Amino acid sequence: MTVADGRSFIEEGAPANDFFVVTGGRVKLFTLLPDGRRQITGFAEGGDFLGLAASTSYAFGAEALGGATLCRFPHAGMQRLTERFPSLEHRLREEASRELALMQARMTLLGRKTARERVATFLIERCQHLEKPDLSHPVELDLPMPRTDIADYLGLTIETVSRILSAFKKEKLISIRSITHITLLMPERISTIAEGME
Repeated sequence: MTVADGRSFIEEGAPANDFFVVTGGRVKLFTLLPDGRRQITGFAEGGDFLGLAASTSYAFGAEALGGATLCRFPHAGMQRLTERFPSLEHRLREEASRELALMQARMTLLGRKTARERVATFLIERCQHLEKPDLSHPVELDLPMPRTDIADYLGLTIETVSRILSAFKKEKLISIRSITHITLLMPERISTIAEGME
């Protein structure tokens, strides 16, 4: 299926009849707060599974970020799929475990890290979506999400995110070519900051 930019394809609280695999583009995940505001809980891109760990209803909403293509699989057909492709069962278990690990990492991000560590963590997280990232060399990142989404995801204000990115630029840790393109000039040091070691 193809989803246009800004269109939702998973509604929080809706019956979790299907799970999805992102095959192209990017997606933002969010939950709705009681007052109607949205909290960004993550970003997904090619190869990521969504809704795999859902039981009866989705615990989050999902929306295309600049357009996305996905494969949708009904949970009811899972048994037939794993019988036909035995190696798939192992992969699905790995993905469900990864979903839980990401949630635990997010709790640490919001609960224990400083603002500087949060922004560094976000940049390193984006590296993990690249094919074989080498943190000993400069890494180019494409950030299609607006700064407001990044700030929301990190539990910070947009001003704080901008201030920290400017500080990283001043320290020659990053270069900013445009609002959507950042080069990590010293990714190993950014990783050290993310881990709270600096």
